[in-house]
This record gives sequence, C-alpha cells and structure tokens, in this order.
Amino acid sequence: MKRIKCEIMYDGSRFSGYQSQPKDRTVQRELEKALWKIHKKVPVKTHASGRTDAGVHAMGQVVHFDTPITMLAERWARALNGELPSDISVKRTEEVSEKFHARYSVSGKEYRYRIYRTRYRDPFRTVYAYHYPYPLDVSRMKEAAAYLMGEHDFTSFCSTKSDKENKVRTVTDISFFEQGDDLEIRFKGTGFLYNMVRIMVGTLMKVGNGRLEPEDVARILAQRDRNRAPQTAPAEGLYLWEVFYE
Repeated sequence: MKRIKCEIMYDGSRFSGYQSQPKDRTVQRELEKALWKIHKKVPVKTHASGRTDAGVHAMGQVVHFDTPITMLAERWARALNGELPSDISVKRTEEVSEKFHARYSVSGKEYRYRIYRTRYRDPFRTVYAYHYPYPLDVSRMKEAAAYLMGEHDFTSFCSTKSDKENKVRTVTDISFFEQGDDLEIRFKGTGFLYNMVRIMVGTLMKVGNGRLEPEDVARILAQRDRNRAPQTAPAEGLYLWEVFYE
C-alpha cells in the first residue's frame, strides 16, 4: 500500500461542508466517489487536516489516502481531477511515509477572511467575500487583535457545538491587508477550534465599527464564555489557506 498526500482547493458555496454526510453534497463525499471510480468500485477512505463548514472555501486543504494502485505519485492529481466536479481541484499529489497523517501531523494552519466594503453588494462576489457596507476602523481592529495573539483558552471564541474539551490554542500571527474597499485578515496558529476564526472576525469587526473597545477583547477572552463574544461572521468570507507540517 502507498500513502498519497493531496493538496486540494474547493469552492465551498455548493457544499454542506467538507465532512461526509448521508444525504448532503460534501467535499469528502465527492473526493471518495472519484477514488471509488479509479479503484474500480472499491471504497477508499480519505483523511483531511480538518473539517470546513458549509460555505467555507479552501485553497490548501490537505488530504491523504492509502492505495494499492501502482502509479507515479504526481499522476494522481491528473487522475483525480478527471473524475472530480468543477468546484474541486487537486493542486498536487505526492507519496508520503505511512507515519504521515493529514490531521495528526499538522503543526499549524493559516486561514484568511475576506471582506469588501462597497456601498452596493456585488452579485459576482456574494459567495466569496463578506459584504459589509459600513466604515471599519482597521487601526482599532489591529489593536484588538494583539489581545488574541499567543496561547490562550479560546472558550469564548469557540462554538458550543465543539466536542473539544481542551480549548487552549496558540495564535501566532494576525495580519490585515487593505486594497481599496477590500480587507483581508490572515490568521496563523498551531490549531483552531470550531468557528474560532469566524467568531474572532465578528469580534474584531465590532471593535472596528465602534461597538466594542479594543481592550474589551481581553475581557471577553478571560471570561471563557461563548455568550460574551459577538456574532459569528458569515462563512462565505473564510478560506482555509494553508496547512503546515513539520
């Protein structure tokens, strides 16, 4: 058996998330359907670096699977792309050691959140960025983001649906990039909890529009109570950008 590592990208707007669900269209289900065809109707299980929710996109999701097929590792990308729908693409494939695991070998991830602040909604961007037609003070958002850096218990910034008991995570970088009406916030860390990035974005936007003070973020973090943090930002602006391995 060979273990193949795949880096994939997908448009999450027409998927009910990454993970397989009995009646819904998911990325994992489409990927395993393609592998089923290539393996002559033999099921093949895939393992991903993590789940993404409905509407969330990926530029660098990582998946692995084991296969008995003898094929040059780099040819798997072409074989899979020949069977996958147009909203999923395999960027590259390589053979890895059996010790590698797409999820458990992860050392860090980068997520990006895109906001556009035009007066009118752009119908061609509706599912690819969050439309927010109001002023945002990015300097205040940067000040607030500093309180989220480092190792903290992120209970206040985690969905109550999470099954993780340990809510301690380390955020290594939060950066802001502006170009005209576009704002992109980039988050890097050793790992992220369920909805953590979207809740952080929602909180930072409340600071940016003046409804919270930058130092309120430290208070929310210390309270370890999901009810203290503002709403979760919409899924369409979020991208799993890159997964890091040792």
